[in-house]
Amino acid sequence: MNEQGIDVLAFGAHADDVEIGMGGSLAKWANEKKEIVICDLTEAELSSNGDVVTRREEAEKAANTLGVKERLNLRFPDRGLSIADKYIREMVRVIREYKPKIIFAPYYKDRHPDHEHCSQLVTEAFFSAGIRKYTVTGEAKAHKPAFLYHYMINGFTTPTFMVDITNHVEQKVQALQAYQSQFFMPQNGVQTPLTEGYIETVTAREKLFGKEVGVPFAEGFVANKPLLLHNDVFGEKS
Repeated sequence: MNEQGIDVLAFGAHADDVEIGMGGSLAKWANEKKEIVICDLTEAELSSNGDVVTRREEAEKAANTLGVKERLNLRFPDRGLSIADKYIREMVRVIREYKPKIIFAPYYKDRHPDHEHCSQLVTEAFFSAGIRKYTVTGEAKAHKPAFLYHYMINGFTTPTFMVDITNHVEQKVQALQAYQSQFFMPQNGVQTPLTEGYIETVTAREKLFGKEVGVPFAEGFVANKPLLLHNDVFGEKS
């Protein structure tokens, strides 16, 4: 790992969350030689379909498809996420170890409580990681990333900004298709919202976002603070 730190650290409650929300952007940035790490909080052991071993294999395949540098799993309990000190400190340890420039978390309003709790935990860890006297295991010093951004999983809201993923939408779809146990009806499986054309719903959302900014496909993000434009108001470099 670069001693100066990585470019992007993306947190998700379960493997597949990050791919749903920002798989196209990760593929785009990986193609631009950005260093990216995904950190899943749980092993999704309570998922209606699949099992932990299968999900690990699918997650690794999806990460490789996107060109992600590394994928971690903190093995917090599925459906047991809460704003607990032990979880925040472990996430702070990860942030300080990898020293990301920017961090991504799920949008803080979602039908799945784990996604909302993940967002809250990341917000806590993002803040605490920069506090010098906030101690965790390991020797890494305090680190304050520049930005915290939120990606969308279920549903959507008005984005603060969008990323054109037109050239990488197929890569995103391929990464989602790696999760055969989740997005396709497995043998002896059960029907869930994910098995009912979920990938098509996600790509339709990205197409809708794209139309808003004049490109075929885009992913939308919400910033935790106002952004300073490096282009003028006419979209030209200033």
